[in-house]
Amino acid sequence: MARPATGQTPVHSVRVPAHIWDRAKERAEAEGKSVSEVVTALLQRYGSKQHAESRGEAKN
Repeated sequence: MARPATGQTPVHSVRVPAHIWDRAKERAEAEGKSVSEVVTALLQRYGSKQHAESRGEAKN
């Protein structure tokens, strides 16, 4: 069940194969998280990694 929109962050749409979405949703729920929380965390890491690489910092 989704929580009500708060207006705090914009909504974005992405296309994800159903089998990937379903596995991610199951794992997120098992961890007490939403898929949105998981995607946000992954995108933050992805953006930070690219930023670090563009500055010549170590890749990991």
